Amino acid sequence: MLVKTRALVFRSIKYKETSLIVDLYTEALGLQKVIVHGVRSRSARSQANLYQVLSLIDIVLYHRDDRDLHRLKEVTPSYMYEKLPFEVTRGAVGMFIVEIARKTIRNTEQNKPLFQFLHQVLLYLDQSKVSIANVHLYFMIELSGYLGFYPDTNHTGEYHFFDLQEGWYTQEAPFHGYFLGPEQTRQFAHLQQLELSDCHQLKLSREGRHRLLEKLLLYYRLHLEHLPVIHSHQILKDIF
Repeated sequence: MLVKTRALVFRSIKYKETSLIVDLYTEALGLQKVIVHGVRSRSARSQANLYQVLSLIDIVLYHRDDRDLHRLKEVTPSYMYEKLPFEVTRGAVGMFIVEIARKTIRNTEQNKPLFQFLHQVLLYLDQSKVSIANVHLYFMIELSGYLGFYPDTNHTGEYHFFDLQEGWYTQEAPFHGYFLGPEQTRQFAHLQQLELSDCHQLKLSREGRHRLLEKLLLYYRLHLEHLPVIHSHQILKDIF
């Protein structure tokens, strides 16, 4: 069956001398793995750029339900980045977003709202004219909703702590130790209330931003079994 869909490149691995195996997140089919023959040969070198991590592409896919590895009939750029590949900060945030998505999205079925969310965040990351320093934090909070553990939104002045294990705000610090303190709880609740285009309004120090990121990674580890190690956040620590 031929399926036409938009796709985001999650990972691209060299296969044999001239081929690639590419992990895609598609709008129509969810997670898909494809093999692309001959794309690394001299005659097709320019085409290999379409399969770089973060690429947004339009594809026509030969899809069969009884196979795990599929072939592409056609591929064209869906969106050409203007800033993201050429600016270190935007590129690092983009790579972090894709690593988080690749290691947490496990449902292979179609999820158009999730694809559209990923697409929206990457386009904003490329086009934004204001600071993108909080985009990865916003992304992690919103992505948790698609993964099934969005934090409680019932935050009032009397709730000074956020319980990372239970996913709710509380008046007292939990005994288990997995929580945000008063200042981080205030920051977290503020970020929850912001839209993507406004997430730069949360003012964080470099160290405060990194501490909040570490807590969000802990939140993910508490709610997702067997979460692989996330590597790209160390680059963000250096950049921000």
